[in-house]
Amino acid sequence: MHRPRPTLENVARRAGVSRATASRVVNGSTKVGEDSREAVLNAIQELGYVPNQAARSLVTQRTDSFALVLPEEPGRVFSDDRFFPGVVRGVSQELESADKQLVLMMARSPASRDRIERFALARHVDGVMVASMHGADPLPAALARMGIPVVCNERVLGPASPPYVGVDNAAGAALAVEHLVRSGRTRIATVAGPQDMVAGIDRLAGYRAALAGARLEACVAVGDFTQESGAAAIRELLDRRPRLDGVFVASDLMAIGVLRALRRAGRRVPDDVAVVGFDDIEPARYTEPALTTVRQPIGGIGRRLARQLLRLAAGETIEPALVLPTELVVRESA
Repeated sequence: MHRPRPTLENVARRAGVSRATASRVVNGSTKVGEDSREAVLNAIQELGYVPNQAARSLVTQRTDSFALVLPEEPGRVFSDDRFFPGVVRGVSQELESADKQLVLMMARSPASRDRIERFALARHVDGVMVASMHGADPLPAALARMGIPVVCNERVLGPASPPYVGVDNAAGAALAVEHLVRSGRTRIATVAGPQDMVAGIDRLAGYRAALAGARLEACVAVGDFTQESGAAAIRELLDRRPRLDGVFVASDLMAIGVLRALRRAGRRVPDDVAVVGFDDIEPARYTEPALTTVRQPIGGIGRRLARQLLRLAAGETIEPALVLPTELVVRESA
């Protein structure tokens, strides 16, 4: 026979308290004595009571859900770029440990951004994380103006940026170039990332600064963080500077394309051209030769992103910028 689901009244009777007291415990109120709280929690566990989430949300004005917004085309999010799965994994782990729910949303058009704004304004989530912004994306600022807690995984380009969690892209690029200089390379080019994204902008700035410090001339081609664009960019660089002997590539995916194109052009790596990537994705260990790269803590970005948003949604003051360090991982390509 089907047993009826336990109700809040059942919990109150089992705990020996009033229904109002049981409701306060379920809804996280602090205005309950410790003995009563413990009795209610024990009754909930014994009976297998599951609170009504809709009713709880009405009382607490919280949904215990948080959105992660990816302003990217699905083809890029679900490609072999491990950045997005890594961030999603880190966010979901942190929210799960806090007993919160993750809502994943795509914002690839003005219409989808409007939909996300309406969704957040209706308070279907307690806060929003925005990952991988392009340019001065208006979405984070719009959400912040609505009073919705929002944290980004990069700074927003423009006069005002919501709180963000990022990595020191410029310092990481400088590490890569300085390593190439120390190894005796003097004709060092770069395959930069998109210049409407903070990662692309800052990694190019780090490359330029390190070359200027070594009094070397810059040579730049721009890709879009895909293997195909990396291959096309290195062919362009070889046409412009046939004797280049080193290349810093602003992502490992582009670097994989660079390695393939160099091999087809008859250039040996690292004997003729040394290559350094950025991100330390899993395939970087298994390229031929294995790719020297700059490691960024992708899972750590996701965990810190969620942690900062949880604090902000709880009314705490958080750091406006939390910048995580990078490190050089030396392998056979440089």
